[in-house]
Amino acid sequence: MRTDVHAHLWSEDYLRLLESYGRDDTATQRGLGAGDSPAELDARFTMNDAAGIDHQILSVSPQTPYFPDETEAVTAARLANNHYADVVHAWPTRFSAFAALPLPHLDASLEELARALDELGMAGAGLTTSVLGRSLGDPAFRPLFEELDHRGSVLSLHPAGRDAGSPLIAENRMRWMVGAPTEDTICAMHLMLEGVPSRFPRLRIVNSHLGGALPMLLPRADQHVPWEAPDIAEMPSLAARRMYYDTVAHGHEPALRAAAESFGAGRLMLGTDFPYQTGEGLRRAVTFIEETLVPEEAEAVLEAGAGLLPAASGSLRGQWA
Repeated sequence: MRTDVHAHLWSEDYLRLLESYGRDDTATQRGLGAGDSPAELDARFTMNDAAGIDHQILSVSPQTPYFPDETEAVTAARLANNHYADVVHAWPTRFSAFAALPLPHLDASLEELARALDELGMAGAGLTTSVLGRSLGDPAFRPLFEELDHRGSVLSLHPAGRDAGSPLIAENRMRWMVGAPTEDTICAMHLMLEGVPSRFPRLRIVNSHLGGALPMLLPRADQHVPWEAPDIAEMPSLAARRMYYDTVAHGHEPALRAAAESFGAGRLMLGTDFPYQTGEGLRRAVTFIEETLVPEEAEAVLEAGAGLLPAASGSLRGQWA
């Protein structure tokens, strides 16, 4: 089953709730075909069929329910997860979903994670690369990784859209073209320097956009470790191969080759970033994998995301076998 691990869907109710709590960037998610109306879903399914994509794992990132007020965060997370549960129930062969969590409130997030995995049958948790400006390498988030590791579950990461905390990005119109892959890179390095991939070996971490600049930086990181981070558990080039990476690269074959050679093709999973790649862009998200990698590796990458689906989807996987 060809499974897209990086796809978005937002309900109007959810976006309006975020706005009522003070979010001011929801407009960029409207009018793109990522809603849940019958017309939008029909158009999505038609495009997926044309591209040869069988299944998508949905996430609300970067429109995450992160708010300083715990009640607001919990209300938004539950609305998002309940909506996704309804969508998956209506279209089980088309969709699975990653749970939204009410961070930075850890106890509430662990409670919502349990509900999402045990009651709603979700595929794991979807987080952004930072939480209200805090690194995911912050030890405060470790209990969340422990729980996901205990369950052998999935952590899907997506840029936060916060310019990697840099005014040089924010003030120069580069939030998504440069800021997003920079956030991917920084988050992956934070996790590796904190030893998260080795400390939690059953936790499957999926980074967006081929890990940003990570494929180009691993030898440099290894060389700099002895004097910048001498206390880390293992070299970045080894830690990076414990994680996974989606293939959102806008059809750029050299980037895909670099990632396959740096991490191993077995660490790559199909991602499209729907609705930001649609039509011919969506088809290209598949064909550039087929054109860049050898056939056996390409098909394995296109199907790898099916391995993230929850156990309850076993019968679904069988339908596509």
